[in-house]
Amino acid sequence: MPLALLALAVGAFGIGTTEFVMMGLLPDVADDLNISIPSAGHLVSAYALGVVIGAPLLAAVTARMSRRTVLIGLMGLFVVGNALSALAPDNGWLLAARFLSGLPHGAFFGVGAVVATNMVAPERKARSVSLMFLGLTVANVAGVPVATLMGQHLGWRATFLGVSVIGLAAIAALAFLIPHDHEHTTAQGLRGELAALRSLPVWLSLGTTVAGFGALFAAYSYITPMLTDAAGYAGASVTLLLALFGVGATAGNLLGGRLADHSLRGTLFGGLTALVAVLALFPLLMRTELTAAVAVILLGMAAFATGSPLQLMVMEKASSAPSLASSANQAAFNLANAGGAWIGGLALAAGFGVTSPALAGVALAVLGLAVASLAYAVDRRRAPVAGRERIVASHVPQEAEAVHH
Repeated sequence: MPLALLALAVGAFGIGTTEFVMMGLLPDVADDLNISIPSAGHLVSAYALGVVIGAPLLAAVTARMSRRTVLIGLMGLFVVGNALSALAPDNGWLLAARFLSGLPHGAFFGVGAVVATNMVAPERKARSVSLMFLGLTVANVAGVPVATLMGQHLGWRATFLGVSVIGLAAIAALAFLIPHDHEHTTAQGLRGELAALRSLPVWLSLGTTVAGFGALFAAYSYITPMLTDAAGYAGASVTLLLALFGVGATAGNLLGGRLADHSLRGTLFGGLTALVAVLALFPLLMRTELTAAVAVILLGMAAFATGSPLQLMVMEKASSAPSLASSANQAAFNLANAGGAWIGGLALAAGFGVTSPALAGVALAVLGLAVASLAYAVDRRRAPVAGRERIVASHVPQEAEAVHH
């Protein structure tokens, strides 16, 4: 694997840290800016909104630029957004800065996935994507806990300054390690890029991402009350358990990347099936501290085993605009975050019990399997048609030549 993947992983580490650290800093931010906790929670939503809007938009408008230049520019925007967050004098400023910080998130992963796959042999594409995502999963193991502690002891502003430094390190790594390139996509323009998203297989792949990762966030958004109220953990232990989730996610990400290089769709179906099983067992596993810890690890493994296959599948279905489609998949991931949390909250509010969000996640994971199955059926129906088109096309020049003579 090329060393340039390390540069992408460093950028992913910084992005993962700033995305998830706000959850742990909400009380400190609320106290400092004299706002309520629910108002501070809008800062999480502002970042997610930036990801959803920025992912396809920035990927599309930079379509004709060098991918190396785009990655460095996106990380520069990331640094500016986090620096402005650290300097925010009030809540309105911080909301705008968090939105700005989220804009480059999806496009960085989208363009980065294309760069990663272009640097390796075809049989290692999924593995290269998983190594870039490694920065994101490791951020949950080390970056977020360290950044949270920094914010608690040095102030939340110091956290965002620290994340800005990580961004500067990523820019240096990108500049030194990513090879120069002179072409991002074919010169088809913005209209041609957007046309690639009209394909049904692309939308089915994006739908699988929304449903599959929605299942994860339906449960993970409420993992703290499950661990404290059902499994009996003290609140102080939750941080360590969330780090275990990061360990499971890291292992699942690496395993999924390796398996997907052998069978892309098989890994996707296997990961979603494992996610259904783990979430279905959550009510039982949350009865003791030991089994609850195992459940947290298994949840991370099952969910993130599907990350690389989904990313690669979207890119393959939109081969004429892989950067845009790949970035759109990151927007789908954040829609899954918001939608899954909302659906899990409905189950909790309905009084079905503290572990009911996991069962809501089962329903979403089954939906993900159904959408993936539909995508498979569509591909099988289109394959013979595509084969006939290739046969006809191969005979056209010969017929034309015969007429000419």
